[in-house]
Amino acid sequence: MTAPARPAPHTLSVAPMLDWTDRHCRAFHRLITRHTLLYTEMITTGAILHGDEARHLSFSPQEHPVALQLGGSDPVALAECARRAEGYGYAEVNLNVGCPSDRVQNGRFGACLMATPDVVARGVEAMRGATGLPVTVKHRIGIDDLDSYELLTAFVRTVADAGCETFIVHARKAWLSGLSPKENREIPPLRYEVVRQLKMDFPQLTFVLNGGVKSLDEAETHLRSVDGVMIGREAYGNPYLLALADARLFGDAHVVPTRREVVEGLIGYAEEMLARDVYLSRVTKHALGLFAGQAGARGWKRTISERAYLPGAGVEVLRDAMACVPDAVLDTRPDVRVLA
Repeated sequence: MTAPARPAPHTLSVAPMLDWTDRHCRAFHRLITRHTLLYTEMITTGAILHGDEARHLSFSPQEHPVALQLGGSDPVALAECARRAEGYGYAEVNLNVGCPSDRVQNGRFGACLMATPDVVARGVEAMRGATGLPVTVKHRIGIDDLDSYELLTAFVRTVADAGCETFIVHARKAWLSGLSPKENREIPPLRYEVVRQLKMDFPQLTFVLNGGVKSLDEAETHLRSVDGVMIGREAYGNPYLLALADARLFGDAHVVPTRREVVEGLIGYAEEMLARDVYLSRVTKHALGLFAGQAGARGWKRTISERAYLPGAGVEVLRDAMACVPDAVLDTRPDVRVLA
């Protein structure tokens, strides 16, 4: 077991994303940013309690700080999973009250729980009783026709009374039928003003804004009125945007890694994983966007996409992919001094 990590600030975080933010993704992101809070994919309580616990919960020390996102609604199961999470060294346990997928709804958790804030409150209370880790909730601003501000504040008040102090708010409502999960991330309009209003009405609570944020400039703007910003798909598709996060948002002006240094770090990590019989593609798929918008990006992605899945593929794939990128792109180092 690992000693619990120190609590991490929510100033900037990368959203939990199913099939994306696994341990290999987090190890890759940590090569770019030291302080950004990273989340697991949503892991159901059943998977932990009745499956391979270590496979679901273990992670590398280099990934710290990491938060575990749980999917579930049974207080007893949530409490037990929170207790086990503390033993693995997570910085936080987060409850998913935002996913609208049919599978999640059938399990009676995710966004549908917004209709029953008392159920969420019981889960939070049980988890807080089982662990000393912070317990947070990630939710939408509403579901279906239950989307009034009055209902949202009632939800926050009920859950806060159970001991939750941090709310991560996806600034869109969710439709539980008629829209796919992908459509629920795009079609309901973003309403950032709702999150700002929550912070004004509950100043003692921590509110993290999530949804549609694509740059650190946007994050800095939102941080004038909320406590934190969570970036999702953009951090996955264009991960190097996190390179200046430590300096701009956390006040740590260390030398920013070049993209070449990130790839060399990834090669070292990939060699370690290959020695554990992990397929190269499981590591490299998360790095396809490292050169987004840069010269050589197409060759980088094509080389990895075509070769990393082949039997016996090794780190030479990453070296050959890097050879497709001009040195000027590989070796340019963002200058934190321009931020003064």
